[in-house]
Amino acid sequence: MSRKNSKPKTRKTDAKDAAGSSEKDHGGEHAPAKQEKRKVMPNKLYEKELFRLQLELVKLQEWIKFKGLRVVVLFEGRDAAGKGGVIKRIMQHLNPRICRVEALPAPTEREKTQWYFQRYVAKLPAAGEMVLFDRSWYNRAGVERVMGFCTDEEYREFLRSCPEFERMLVRSGIMLIKYWFSVSDDEQQRRFQARLRMPHKRWKLSPMDLESITRWVEYSRAKDDMFAHTDIKQAPWYVVDSDIKKHARLNCIRHLLGLIPYDDRTPAPIELPKRRDSDSYIRPPMSDQTFVESYYP
Repeated sequence: MSRKNSKPKTRKTDAKDAAGSSEKDHGGEHAPAKQEKRKVMPNKLYEKELFRLQLELVKLQEWIKFKGLRVVVLFEGRDAAGKGGVIKRIMQHLNPRICRVEALPAPTEREKTQWYFQRYVAKLPAAGEMVLFDRSWYNRAGVERVMGFCTDEEYREFLRSCPEFERMLVRSGIMLIKYWFSVSDDEQQRRFQARLRMPHKRWKLSPMDLESITRWVEYSRAKDDMFAHTDIKQAPWYVVDSDIKKHARLNCIRHLLGLIPYDDRTPAPIELPKRRDSDSYIRPPMSDQTFVESYYP
């Protein structure tokens, strides 16, 4: 049964949108300074809708494998914008042999001498695969630019070559999808504070995160410049309002499903075969095996 997806409506921002708007913004998207308090979806409804969308992601996965598609999805945004949470929910029920996550560390000294895009090219999908980049080559236009980890010439060259690089990927048959997760300064601060309070989340708060707090305006400017050069027709940016994590996850997954038309290839019901007994085989005694202690009987 064919499933036809209509492309969800999205709002893209540009310099005209930014004109005359407030500095208190959503990740550089220049949202109005005064906003009504938004209702958060109840957990029960959220979990139900999330699972429904995750089942659709499984169908999409099987379609990608069947048709030999090559899909690349980039997740970018400020620190604590919620990228990791969305990626986690996308991957939760998928086969890692078909859909995998790439989160590249800082480049080695050898990699710094390579063509900038080279280490990312090595992670691109083969036929029947989808790759989710938890941050990507856009590090150069964001953290590297703001923190001074690249030269001005390297930055300008990135802005020149990135659109051509992405057009080349699209011409080769790769479906390239780019998401920017937009979070307000107040919400980012709340999430940083939560990371300080929660022992299992403290590892998420790096020195780079702390530095980003003091450089909010610089990151906004870098993001706006990046969009001006790389929001191209062949691979546009899609902005996800991520101030409410649950809403951002559902909106992003639903949008992703709407971008790739797919058919439902759910297999027919399967009956398990009966196990064959073998009277001639005698298993060794269980006492010969070393068992984990039953601390929780």
